[in-house]
Amino acid sequence: MTRKAWFHCFSGIAGDMALGALVDAGADRSEIIVMLNKLEVNDWKINFEKVLRCGQAGTKANVVTTETHSHRTASEITDLIKKAELPDRVTKRALDTFEILAVAEGELHNMDPSEVHFHEVGAIDSIIDIVGTCAALETLQVDEIWSSAITTGTGTVSAAHGEIPIPAPATVKLLQGAPIKGTNIPFELTTPTGAALLAAMTVSWGPMPSMKIETTGFGAGERDLEGQPNLTQVVIGESTETIPSGQPVSLLEVNVDDATGETLAHTITCCLGVGAFDAWITPIVMKKGRPAHTVSVLCSETEIEKISKVLTSETGSLGVRSQTLQRWPTAREFQTVEVEGHIIGVKVTSGRAKIEHDDAVKAAQALGIPLREILSLAEEAWRS
Repeated sequence: MTRKAWFHCFSGIAGDMALGALVDAGADRSEIIVMLNKLEVNDWKINFEKVLRCGQAGTKANVVTTETHSHRTASEITDLIKKAELPDRVTKRALDTFEILAVAEGELHNMDPSEVHFHEVGAIDSIIDIVGTCAALETLQVDEIWSSAITTGTGTVSAAHGEIPIPAPATVKLLQGAPIKGTNIPFELTTPTGAALLAAMTVSWGPMPSMKIETTGFGAGERDLEGQPNLTQVVIGESTETIPSGQPVSLLEVNVDDATGETLAHTITCCLGVGAFDAWITPIVMKKGRPAHTVSVLCSETEIEKISKVLTSETGSLGVRSQTLQRWPTAREFQTVEVEGHIIGVKVTSGRAKIEHDDAVKAAQALGIPLREILSLAEEAWRS
């Protein structure tokens, strides 16, 4: 049986909220602390406090430290985690979280991910929150992490580089492709640390998956919010289905007999650019033997109106048809490798790695070598 943890981010998520929720759900505190003590960092303590947020009880994870130096590079934190000799799954989840953070920050600041200097996230409390969350998941024997849509606030927040907007640029970057729910609450409900944990580990987004619930818990944020509890909920249980229900998707299609190949290719690009899951073209024969094409697009139900407009405006079709299907997307992770100084993304599923084509093209052009060589080098780097 697969053991699942579903995070309900109705008031956002932060590293301490994720850790607090798991402890509230029964994660063994002493085992978590034993694992955290393997990290070569000093001058910290952690305690877990029962608190109320809008009348709802939850657990607040408090990391106490007098550390004044909080700037660590991504490579320093990676070394710190590797040297700790934690359980394999804890190590992998923690490294994946910091790696995805480093890639996001590197893109935002035009830096190599390994050279990114973490400020707030490089502090001891953030390191403890992330590694502690991964340790808590292990004590609960969680195999898969799922998540609801993520709530964000608005306004600005003070950071190492000054006042930045809420949600923070790193948070927005990390949550590309995830369902987001914005609010007018003037606080940072979802932090880069919380976003990175979910971005690195979540296998599927949406409502609670099918499972037999065993335990649940609430992790508390720092402050009380007006009108809603500042909490992240986690629900943990075992899958009840050998073949789980698929994710509902909509299939939109148009038949076109008067568009060029270039126009159809552009239509595909436009559909993918506004959020389609997939899009393709199939040659057909219409009435009177006319050669034509069917343009097919898979998308979420919430994107039907937007993508239908793209299909009609770009192809000139007079109508769009649709049907509801189910899909079973394979769990995947996004990693990176370095080839001759160029960072290339890799999509990993069940032992198979697919090199991100656009990244490989950029590297091939910059280095002046054939694309097939870049693809081979990138795959070799991933396997090593």
